[in-house]
Amino acid sequence: MLDPRMEQAINEQINREMWSGYIYLSMATWFDDLGLKGFSHWMRVQHKEEETHSLMMLGYVSEAGGRVLLAPIAAVDTEWSSPLAAFQEVLEHELKVSAWISELVDLALELKDHSTNAFLQWFVTEQVEEVSTAKGLVDTLKFVDGNPHSVLMLDRELGARAFTLPAPAAALGVL
Repeated sequence: MLDPRMEQAINEQINREMWSGYIYLSMATWFDDLGLKGFSHWMRVQHKEEETHSLMMLGYVSEAGGRVLLAPIAAVDTEWSSPLAAFQEVLEHELKVSAWISELVDLALELKDHSTNAFLQWFVTEQVEEVSTAKGLVDTLKFVDGNPHSVLMLDRELGARAFTLPAPAAALGVL
C-alpha cells in the first residue's frame, strides 16, 4: 500500500507528465503550421513518450494499491519565435521534469519506500537522456543560426525518430 504522501506526489507527477505531452503536442502543431514536418514528428514522438510515462505511473499507483486521481491539465503555449526558442523551452522543461522526478525519489527515500524508489530509477535515467537530447538539439540549432538549408536538413533528420515502448511500460501492460 502506498503512503498517502507518495500517492499524492505520484498523482501530481502523472498530471505533469500529461501536461508535458500536451506541451509537445502544441509544439508539433506549431511546427506543422511552419511546414516543418520532421520537427513536428519529433514532437509527436515526444508527446507519445510523455503519455507513456504518465501511463506507467498510473499503472504503478494502481499496482501498488493506491488510487489514481486525475486532475485538469493546465494550458500550454501555442507560439514560439523560432525552432530554437521552442527547443530551448524543451530543454528548460526537461530540466524541470528532472527536478520533479528527483523530488519523488527524495520522498520515496524519506518514506523508506524501496519499491517506489526502484520504480522511479528508470525515470531518473530517462531524464538524463531527455536533457542530453534537448541540449544537443539546442546546441545544433544555435550552430545553424537559422540557416534555412541547415534547418531543412535537421527537419529530415528529426523526421526519422521512432517511438520505442519502454520495457517497464510493456511490463505494466500500459499499452
